[in-house]
Amino acid sequence: MTLRSISSNIYKLAFLFLSLTSITTQAQELNCNVIVNVGPQVETTERRVFKDMETAFFQFLNNRRWTNDVFANEEKINCNLIITIESRPAVGNFTASVQIQSSRPVFNSDYESLLFNFADRDWSFEYTESQPLEFNDNSFTNNITSMLAFYAYVIVGLDYDSFEKLGGSPYFEKAQLTVNNTQQANRPGWSQFEGNFRNRFWLSENLNSQQLIPAREALYDYHRMALDLFNNDPESARRKILDALKGLQQAHRRKPNSILIIAFFDAKNDELASMFSQGNVQVRREAYEIAKELDPSNTAKYEAIIRN
Repeated sequence: MTLRSISSNIYKLAFLFLSLTSITTQAQELNCNVIVNVGPQVETTERRVFKDMETAFFQFLNNRRWTNDVFANEEKINCNLIITIESRPAVGNFTASVQIQSSRPVFNSDYESLLFNFADRDWSFEYTESQPLEFNDNSFTNNITSMLAFYAYVIVGLDYDSFEKLGGSPYFEKAQLTVNNTQQANRPGWSQFEGNFRNRFWLSENLNSQQLIPAREALYDYHRMALDLFNNDPESARRKILDALKGLQQAHRRKPNSILIIAFFDAKNDELASMFSQGNVQVRREAYEIAKELDPSNTAKYEAIIRN
């Protein structure tokens, strides 16, 4: 039984009963859709390799177990990995950008909340058709499986954080171990010295940072204590979401420009603007001020919060 099940017991005993009766010991955690797009600048007549790549990455993410918990099919984490091949410097060598997204169900609704929406713009790897994809938590094998495993652990950890306060810690530690194992590989995206705070190194650093614990606790407060209760009591839920935003504000002031906080608003800006477009005027104005402070690039969206 997963933390997602344990958390939802309080709320949906019937759902839990259904889950327990349908669980199999082989159920994996991810339901990940993998798409490989080829940029127009990539010149090749061998398009079959990209379809083979798509299938191999899909199987690696969805057929491997990333936790010791057992997930029922309806508990699997929905996510997307959208890969755009930017160049092919040599046969079997590729550079790519990747959009990683994951979502979380909201109880008592058919709504799924976008939990993670992250752009990784700096991935290089080698791949040949039918290449076996091997991964070891304790060593670097190749840059394909390191990247895929890293984001699998991040996705799982964020999902667990949203159901139990700091519940994702074991998976963020595994993501950090993956980062550590890549340091001698000299591949882009894994180093703290690249002059870019939006890479895998800094995402992992943020997720494991003691200074940013309030941001991770805000994930739980936002989802479990607010969104899951929104249909029953919208006004109370908005106040709890405001408390979560204050936790993010506290984390921001401890560690400004953290990619973890930027990633939160990349996933949540539309949702926040929608939820706070109604309700208590003072709560809405406080939410607007915090959102505008922490995510100034989306200020125009947040104007909807105070428009009415």
